[in-house]
Amino acid sequence: MRILALETSSLHGSVSTLLGDKVLSEVDLTGEKRTAQSLAPAMQSLLETVGWKPNEIELVAVTVGPGSFTGLRVGVVTAKTLAYATGAAVIGVNTLDVIAFQSRESCGIISAVINAHRRQLFTKAFYRVEGGTLNMDQETLVVEVDDYLANLQPNTIVTGPFLEQLKERLPSNVSMADKSVWHPSAATVGQLAWLNYQSGKRDDLWTLAPKYYRQSAAEEKLAGSKPKVLPG
Repeated sequence: MRILALETSSLHGSVSTLLGDKVLSEVDLTGEKRTAQSLAPAMQSLLETVGWKPNEIELVAVTVGPGSFTGLRVGVVTAKTLAYATGAAVIGVNTLDVIAFQSRESCGIISAVINAHRRQLFTKAFYRVEGGTLNMDQETLVVEVDDYLANLQPNTIVTGPFLEQLKERLPSNVSMADKSVWHPSAATVGQLAWLNYQSGKRDDLWTLAPKYYRQSAAEEKLAGSKPKVLPG
């Protein structure tokens, strides 16, 4: 299956092409290139590299959150537009799933974290059994940084881009994944989408939407309320 995968949840965005789970090519995007105007040329260039026409794409994969509000909107709208134009299937993937899937540890508890700002984190726990299968241990949560650190289980492996700010505060009985896998990549987005597709998952083109897991600062100010965690 020919797959085009988009990762725009953070400043370290990327686009990738895959045949099933085999990565053919990947290009990194700067923060400026995550805009709708510049993402399309980047995708076109990547398709030319592998010799695909747009209508030959069979599956479009995209991160749906958590992450940057603007980045997620750009990625999801682009994925839906491309799927509509080409007749491809579309699958959204949780950003924390992508980060955890990239960890190289053979087994154990894996905790993926993303900066939610306002001294909070997006986090999700996983458990990898021998053989490499990654099982979800909890849903995506929004937690205070101090609470997260206080409740980390011994021998947990922590991963994710927020480790740049968090690494000096980690308890001594937990470890960090290798820095090279902290940021989500489009190649992994495509591989996870392929696994989901094989298991029968399909997302509806018309209802697929970013999952922010919280209100934006502007929404909270407008509502005059405390931060509200949205259902995941």
